[in-house]
Parts: sequence; structure tokens; C-alpha cells
Amino acid sequence: MGVEGCTKCIKYLLFVFNFIFWLAGGIILGVALWLRHDSQTTNILYLQLGDKQAPNTFYVGIYILIAVGAVMMFVGFLGCYGAIQESQCLLGTFFTCLVILFACEVAAGIWGFVNKDQIAKDVKQFYDQALQQALMGESDANNAKAVVKTFHETLDCCGSDIVTAAFTPVWRDDLCRKDPLKNLFENTNCHKKIDELFSGKLYLIGIAAIVVAVIMIFEMILSMVLCCGIRNSSVY
Repeated sequence: MGVEGCTKCIKYLLFVFNFIFWLAGGIILGVALWLRHDSQTTNILYLQLGDKQAPNTFYVGIYILIAVGAVMMFVGFLGCYGAIQESQCLLGTFFTCLVILFACEVAAGIWGFVNKDQIAKDVKQFYDQALQQALMGESDANNAKAVVKTFHETLDCCGSDIVTAAFTPVWRDDLCRKDPLKNLFENTNCHKKIDELFSGKLYLIGIAAIVVAVIMIFEMILSMVLCCGIRNSSVY
């Protein structure tokens, strides 16, 4: 016997929320894949300075996001099917998956908050080391020069602070664009550009995580209420 009255409304409401959840999982998966293959980040994070690889902490977060998006699509489908079939077993499995996914999202959010400044800091240190080798003609200077030029061309910047940005072209005009006055009066600090690059992407991830968390809380409440309604209707 199917559910009736208010419980039936909850059934279809849960279906709608799960469909939205499934769509959100697809959107997050798409955004994560875009961030993974974004030309700015890939150009920088695939660089290698001698035997040192560019910091890839950012990609750890992206891989977590890809996994979360894929799992969300599966869980959303499971919730939709369980709601339509009025299956306590499927809804119970759905609720358990939601709790686990919510816990993973909270853990990932804490990890991201702790590491949000460290990601940009590691990339800036990598850039500074390459810039020093390129300017001072240290060992493996050709490799360092290629790394620095990739940063400058990708982020449209030059130098790690305003003084270096203004005078680097004087020292090595093959590293920066040959327009020192433009470098001086425009904000071409590579440190600032690196901060902007990662803070913007992390901000986007944070908004997606908050929206998904709100939807998940509503779904957990609705699935519990629907399970109780199905149990009561089966008794009568």
C-alpha cells in the first residue's frame, strides 16, 4: 500500500530534492574537471624546476571534488529511485550514504580551510626559487628561465614584489615583457596574481560546498520523515 496525504507530498518533495542533488553532483563534477584542466593552473602546476615538481596540493583538493561529484550523482539517483519505490531499504542506504558524504564534505572543508593559504604559499616559493636561479644564472638556469617565463606569460605578471617587477626587465629583459613603465604603474606582482588565481577558485569551491551541504541536510530530514511514513502506512 502506497503512502498517502502529507507523506506522499514528502515523497515527491524528496524526489525533487534528490533530482536537484543529482544535478548539483553533475555540476560539481563538471566544475572540478574544468579546474583540473584549466590552462592557467595546468601550465603552472605541471612545471618542473630541476628535480623539483611544482606543488600539487591544489590537485589533491580537485581530485576529492571529482570523487564527491561522482558519488553525489550516484547517491542522488539512489534517493530518487528509493523515494519513487517507497523502499525503506533503499532510503536507509541513501540516508547512510548522505551521512558519510556529509562527513567527508566537512572533513574536506576543514582540510581546504587549513591549506587554502599554504597552496598559494608553496606556489609562490616555487616561483621565487625559479626567479632567483634565472636572474643569478645559477645551475639549471635555462630550466629556471623557462619556468619563470611560463609564470609571467600565464599570469601576465613580473617579479615577486613591486621593486622586482619594475626592475627585472632591466636585469633580464628576456624574462618579462619589455615595458618597464607599464610594469611599474600596473600591478604586475606575481605573488598577488598567484593569490588571485587560487583564492578565486577556492572561493568557487566553497560556495558549491555550502549549497550542497544545505541540500544534504534537507534530504536527510525528508528521508527520515518518509521512512517513518512508509513504516506507519505498512503497519496500517
